[in-house]
Amino acid sequence: MNLAGKKILLGVTGSIAAYKACEVARLFVKAGAGVQVVMSQAATRFVSPLTFEALTRNPVLYEESESWVNNLNHIEISKDCDMFLIAPATANTINKLSKGIADNILLQSALAFNKPIAIAPSANTNMLNNHQTKNSLKMLAVSDITIIEPQDKLLACGDTGNGALADPQEIFWQCAKILLKDSFWSNRRVVVTGGGTREKIDDVRYISNFSSGKMANAVATALYLSGADVCLITTKETKGLPSNIYTIDVEDAEEMLSFTEDALRVARKGVMSKPSLNNPEAVGMIQKEPFLFMVAAVADYTPLYPQTGKIKKNTIGQNWNIELKQNPDILKTIKKDSIKTVAFKAEMDNDAGLANATNLLSEKGADAVCYNLLAGTQSFGTDENEIIWITKDEQIKIDKQNKLSLAFEILKNAKKL
Repeated sequence: MNLAGKKILLGVTGSIAAYKACEVARLFVKAGAGVQVVMSQAATRFVSPLTFEALTRNPVLYEESESWVNNLNHIEISKDCDMFLIAPATANTINKLSKGIADNILLQSALAFNKPIAIAPSANTNMLNNHQTKNSLKMLAVSDITIIEPQDKLLACGDTGNGALADPQEIFWQCAKILLKDSFWSNRRVVVTGGGTREKIDDVRYISNFSSGKMANAVATALYLSGADVCLITTKETKGLPSNIYTIDVEDAEEMLSFTEDALRVARKGVMSKPSLNNPEAVGMIQKEPFLFMVAAVADYTPLYPQTGKIKKNTIGQNWNIELKQNPDILKTIKKDSIKTVAFKAEMDNDAGLANATNLLSEKGADAVCYNLLAGTQSFGTDENEIIWITKDEQIKIDKQNKLSLAFEILKNAKKL
């Protein structure tokens, strides 16, 4: 994804997890962002400033390097930064930060910073659960500081519990959400369907298609990073997605239809977000018109008589005739009142494909269609894609690019609906 033009101030404190901040810095650099690092004196005992200088190609601010003849000081270093991320943030740092204490160069930099701040705690479970630390985290959340919650796992001290630094990729996602927040999508409830449905023949066999679910995952991720309240209903793997995307695993077309209708009912009147320190009740959001992105490849037919257990081939014989019935057409069936609907259409017919996709506007009530002309089975599961964006007023070709970048282009056009 592209964070070109964005700049992050990364604060590193004296935790054993300091080495993971190297991966956090690398993810931002890989996305095109500029990264400036400030380290507490305790952090330099775990990771050398030289390591971060090699990763970011920028000088690191720490006690010995502070200078007032350039911008390598706790006042100037952050002036052109878009956000301040402290990862890892020790219990000591959390408690001092909440009380405005600035007795080291990192805390001084934080006190001088007037843009979004996020912290990723990393500490012993008992230290994090101490009432002082818990109160400090609540105070920071009330002060609009984003808390990237730690993991539950075996800690470096040997204890097992909550306190391990969040996964670097998750830290990256939550910070990217701050940097890419879009007022149009912010707090807008959106339902995304993805993957190819699996229609059961028996308990070990099913009818499906080659859909990988990658495009749906990319659309859900782009929506999440833009600030939307996303519900992803999918048949495919969601590993690697931001953890705060609410996901529902389904199997067949009937299940997908049922959950999609339920999710849209919730989207019209409720909130799908998970409660968090920054949003404990997940209420009070401005009601906006919900969206449905129908990215799933729903099987047209399903076995009429699915069997329990495994059917033995010696009971079938040389030929197996499976009687099928037509699945409900989800896009056509669902109620579209008070929502905007974006359909996805994959075709292999170079002559009639575009017309077939355009017909979804009138035949199934879609507000827009993303048309993808496939070259064959090799087109499935790729990391890149291209589409034609179709509405009643326009057709726009969006060139081939990675699916996350493509998803952002789709969202840009969807805002015009």
